[in-house]
Amino acid sequence: MAQISSGGGRGRDPNVELNLVPVIDLMSVLITFLLISAVWTQVSMIQLGASFASPRDLEQKELKPPPLEDLVLRLDIRANGYILYIGKEVRTLPMINGTYDKESLLADLSKVKQMYPDKGGVKMAISDEIQYEHVVAAMDIGLKAGFSPELLTGGPN
Repeated sequence: MAQISSGGGRGRDPNVELNLVPVIDLMSVLITFLLISAVWTQVSMIQLGASFASPRDLEQKELKPPPLEDLVLRLDIRANGYILYIGKEVRTLPMINGTYDKESLLADLSKVKQMYPDKGGVKMAISDEIQYEHVVAAMDIGLKAGFSPELLTGGPN
C-alpha cells in the first residue's frame, strides 16, 4: 500500500491505530435497544378474545354474528350474594348462612342454557371486596352450566 510521507522524518510512524472500543460500545448499546424494542413489538401483537372454554375453530372461514347478542346474561358477584340478569329479568340469590348459594346459581344457569342453547357466554361483574376463590367458584359454575364466563372490570353498578 502506498504511504504519503509527512515530510519531517522525525521518527513518528504515520500509521495510527484506530481505537475501536467506543465503536464496539455504541454497537452493543444499539443492538440491546433493538432487541428490547423488538420484543415489545411482538408482545403488543398478541391476539385477544379467544375463549378458554370453547376454543375457536381455526378452519372456520366465514364470519358469523354472535348468537343472541340482544339477550344480556350477566352475573354480579357481590358481598351479599349473586344477582343474575337474564335479559330484563333480574334474579337475586342471597347468601345462605354466610355462603354463596351455588346450587341455586347452577340450577338457574342450567335453565337459561336449556331455554337459550345457542347463548355462549355469561358476563360476570365482581365487587372489589370479593375474594378470588369466590370468583373462581362462580366461573366453574358457569362452565358446568355450559357457558364461557367473561369477566368485567369495575364491579357491578
